[in-house]
Amino acid sequence: MPPAPPAHPAGSPSVGPEKSQLLGPAEVRDLAELLNLTPTKKLGQNFVIDGNSVRRIVRIAGVQPGETVVEIGPGLGSLTLGILETGAEVIAIEIDKRLAEQLPHTVGLLQPDARLTVIRDDALRIMSLPGAPTRLVANLPYNVSVPVLLHFLEHFWSILSGVVMVQAEVGHRIAATPGSKVYGSPSVKAAWYGTWRTAGSVSRQVFWPVPNVDSVLVAFERSATSLASEELRIATFTLVDAAFQQRRKMLRQSLSSVFGDSRTAAGIIEAAGLEPTVRGEQLTVHDFLAIAEEAMRD
Repeated sequence: MPPAPPAHPAGSPSVGPEKSQLLGPAEVRDLAELLNLTPTKKLGQNFVIDGNSVRRIVRIAGVQPGETVVEIGPGLGSLTLGILETGAEVIAIEIDKRLAEQLPHTVGLLQPDARLTVIRDDALRIMSLPGAPTRLVANLPYNVSVPVLLHFLEHFWSILSGVVMVQAEVGHRIAATPGSKVYGSPSVKAAWYGTWRTAGSVSRQVFWPVPNVDSVLVAFERSATSLASEELRIATFTLVDAAFQQRRKMLRQSLSSVFGDSRTAAGIIEAAGLEPTVRGEQLTVHDFLAIAEEAMRD
């Protein structure tokens, strides 16, 4: 059986009627030592060690008692405990065997009445869940944050909102609007599923080990665009990829690879109500959608 953390770890907050116990620096390091765990860059393992930061994330996410939250990459359980103390249920997906086996023991000791389900798997392979989470809250591994985020929004329509902590550069790109220097394919694809905003920065010092990059919180609310057909989504995303592979070229040129030649591309773009000479970085997700719809009518 995986080891349980010390019953009263040094430096941990006291357990009272209002606040449950979260993990601090000492508890995180103790757990890592018990599990013989050395955090790896490959799995993006940077564990949150500050309870105030955890509660801030949960507050921004708007987690409510009784709802089901999906968390990706719970690690040692810092954020998991923060979500659970609101009275919400958590479905946690963890790829690391040691962490997945330890998490129920940690939660059972610190929050014995909490409702937790742990799934040991690669988040990018998850196609079904034992529930219908309405919110996603996660400290996403830096190396796979965008693919994981888009995967969950594509396959789990019950997710209506959430907050993710990601590398600052990635977060600003996800939340970028047309015309921004960092606006790109991830920005448009994210916008397919909802509206996005950066919701605050996160100090490097709240992590162990301390990462070499800054982090931000990105919040989202699902929108009606994601209700379009799968065929239309794929067609739209194909246009987005083509447009940003050659982002400095006019749209009629960058989309010629999709439509066969620039003349055909120009005709479809014009029929969709747009100028063939614009660049992809100037278009909204609705513009790309309009082009895809026009193309499918031909």
